[in-house]
Amino acid sequence: MKTGLHFLIAAKRCEINELFQLGQTSALVRVTARLVHGLQRERGLSNLYLASQDGQWAVELDTQASANTTLQQELLDGFGRLDMEPRPGQGARLFGRIAYAMQGLDALPALRQQVRSRAWAPRRATQAYIRLINGLLAVVFEAADSAGDPEISRRLVALFNFMQGKELAGQERACGSAAFGSGRSEAADQQHLLHLIDNQERCLRVFAEFASQDLKAAWDRAQQAETLAGLERLRRVICTAQAGQALDKALSQVWFDACTARMDAMKSVEDRLADELQALCEQQLDLARGELAVLDSLLASTSSEPRTGPRTLSFFEDSGAPPPSPAAPTAPAWSSPLDRSILDLVQEQARRLQTVSDELDTVRASLNERKLIERAKGLLMAHRQLSEAEAHKTMRQMAMNQNKRLVEVAEAVLAMADVLPGAVR
Repeated sequence: MKTGLHFLIAAKRCEINELFQLGQTSALVRVTARLVHGLQRERGLSNLYLASQDGQWAVELDTQASANTTLQQELLDGFGRLDMEPRPGQGARLFGRIAYAMQGLDALPALRQQVRSRAWAPRRATQAYIRLINGLLAVVFEAADSAGDPEISRRLVALFNFMQGKELAGQERACGSAAFGSGRSEAADQQHLLHLIDNQERCLRVFAEFASQDLKAAWDRAQQAETLAGLERLRRVICTAQAGQALDKALSQVWFDACTARMDAMKSVEDRLADELQALCEQQLDLARGELAVLDSLLASTSSEPRTGPRTLSFFEDSGAPPPSPAAPTAPAWSSPLDRSILDLVQEQARRLQTVSDELDTVRASLNERKLIERAKGLLMAHRQLSEAEAHKTMRQMAMNQNKRLVEVAEAVLAMADVLPGAVR
């Protein structure tokens, strides 16, 4: 007859399987981060190449594209190793995001052809790269949203927001490269740069909220004054120039190098984030396997006959013991279970699962806020024919005027969806 211990073991095996799948997904996130970094550089070089009109940057662009092709194949190989059997949780959304990203990767050679032949203007090429990169970042977002371990989920949320902030920094590099390369200041470029800078800071604040102390300290060290000083000066050159004013084309190289230095510093932190995430996945998996071995040992030494007597009545008692701490994993809680009842183990598992659920709710609140804000921006863009930057600026101004958080404004905007003519949710 199956006992509670049998089902406790089954629960632990499910947990191990979920951690194994999560470890595979986290490994894919590492490769995705490397490919995104390469595509960000390719996008910047494409802007320099298209804006120069004299054949400059062609060699650098081709070299970067070749390196990215290698990374792309590595990522596709990783996708192919994923277990695609139906499973509970967020699998459908994650696999849907992967399918979308793969379509973009399939179209990448055609995009490169348009750039190399100068058939597309810098702005159009930039938007194409942004769409592809956003498709890859959406895979990371779904990985964070589907993680069932709170500590791993925190690391994924931190990594996603850092990658998003770095992508916005890459868009800033591309926008500024095109502006300096064209030799002319445009009001639209100025507004777009300010929007990108503001959103970078927002993403990095979320990163700091969920990252470990070591990673926050590493990011603080990466933001050296000498790295940022030149970039800040060039930002002022673009953002304070009068519309239509001439810009020094020679500064395009200086701008690109300053932005690249910052992004390379971000890449070093991003790599450490990915390494920390992978190590945590392996640590949690080893911990769960150790706990399963202990439970299997207990099952082998336990009679299958139901127990009776005074001890069984403890099911109806509340010991008042506090739930275990959700901090980073330590030694298995079940290291010496033979002198404990199965009921103790089941109750401990129940408390642990409740703690995990509470922690995940806290971590995912950040992701849910992001979803609400993005949906509200999309509604404003459709209803008022605004750009993404204009919609964000409108919501931010509403939040300031009403002394509310941005997510509260987003909720209010979405609440009006049904009464807005022609609006879709």
